[in-house]
Amino acid sequence: MDNVVLARSLFGSSMAFHIIFATLGVGIPFMIVIAEILYQFKKDKDYATLAKRWTKGLAILLGVAIPSGTLVGVMLSLLWPGFMEIVGQVIALPFQIEIWAFFLEALFMSIYVYAADRLPPTVRILSVIFVAIGSSMSAVLITDAHAWMNTPSGFRMENGRVVDVHPWAAVFNPSLPTTATHVLLSAYMTGAFAVASVAAFKLLRRQSSERERSYHQKSLFLSLLVGGIISLLTAFSGHETAQMLHAHQPEKLAAAEGLFETKAYAPLAIGGVTDKETRSIKGAIEIPWALSFLAGNRFDTVVKGLNDFPEEEWPPLIIHMLFDLMVGIGMLLIAISAFTVALRLIFKRPYPRWLLYSLLLAGPLSMVGIETGWVFSCTGRQPWTIYHVQTTASAATRAQHLGSLFVLFIGLYAFLLVVTAVVMFYYFKRHPVNLDMPDGRNAEGRSL
Repeated sequence: MDNVVLARSLFGSSMAFHIIFATLGVGIPFMIVIAEILYQFKKDKDYATLAKRWTKGLAILLGVAIPSGTLVGVMLSLLWPGFMEIVGQVIALPFQIEIWAFFLEALFMSIYVYAADRLPPTVRILSVIFVAIGSSMSAVLITDAHAWMNTPSGFRMENGRVVDVHPWAAVFNPSLPTTATHVLLSAYMTGAFAVASVAAFKLLRRQSSERERSYHQKSLFLSLLVGGIISLLTAFSGHETAQMLHAHQPEKLAAAEGLFETKAYAPLAIGGVTDKETRSIKGAIEIPWALSFLAGNRFDTVVKGLNDFPEEEWPPLIIHMLFDLMVGIGMLLIAISAFTVALRLIFKRPYPRWLLYSLLLAGPLSMVGIETGWVFSCTGRQPWTIYHVQTTASAATRAQHLGSLFVLFIGLYAFLLVVTAVVMFYYFKRHPVNLDMPDGRNAEGRSL
């Protein structure tokens, strides 16, 4: 296998593994903050219990997120030396600041875990808010480097050398606000739907007591309410992302929609397969003028097609399917959360079992959406590592034996996934929710 393909496969699999834990590490603290605030305002101790148990789960996840993130950093240096040579001179600042964001998260996480019950309400809320701020800052700072790869700024290349470096201009590159907002909202959404899936699973267990069912119903309703609202905001953020692509990466937008001819009143293609030979998209449902509106808020916006770019600079056309999958998952999650919340608030009906079975998929689907979004963003930038500055082939290592490393790390990641699941399962099996409830007395419950 080609060395560049192996390097991309190894780094991509490492990112795919790490991003699960990193995303939950941002989304779950957000949910903990909301539960803590509700506890202080409503004085309902179930919300304090939710925050406490979500924190325990978060601690287990961070035990994998931190070392896997370190591995990703090491792989950047090992697999992409050409890329790191430019990064070290231009965009190293976010990586350095991220250390302080992690310090903030770790410090207040310790305070919250070990002293929450002894803190005044205001300080207790502040401590967990700082945990969420630290985790969100880490996400934004790492995303900054990714955004810079899509819209590089703050330097010039002269005779193959980096010159005229302005680090803050690189940090505040054109796509940072849009990309960082979309990443944060997606993480908050994923954290909410992950909690919803767990709550749905617990409500499907018939042996749970009524007291525990009430607890899990609060968890499910809160997570779906938050997840639904954030999903809508994520959709609006996606609209901003399309406009950013139109302005800065028009070939990625064209490939995402299978658009070959430049045109105004461009249609939005849903589904179908992009055919490179005939330069058309087959089997798609087209919404007239919608792509032009998505790109520029006007139906007569001129959207560039792939034919305006050299074919060797086209992104892989499979990103149309990735884009459809990402958007489809988002729309499905909005619909299911809206239906479930309406069922409870408007119709005052209990959750039917078929709906709970459907909600089991909410968390996994949101994670698939996160993975698909990252693959879309990175694959859609190809053949560039740094857009229109450095190709992926020139950035990759020329070292051999990457195939052995690929097999080794895939085995390691599979092992860590199994270990994490086992630790999570046995920890909460031995620490059932009734032990954390002030008025819980049912020893039969084995709930998260």
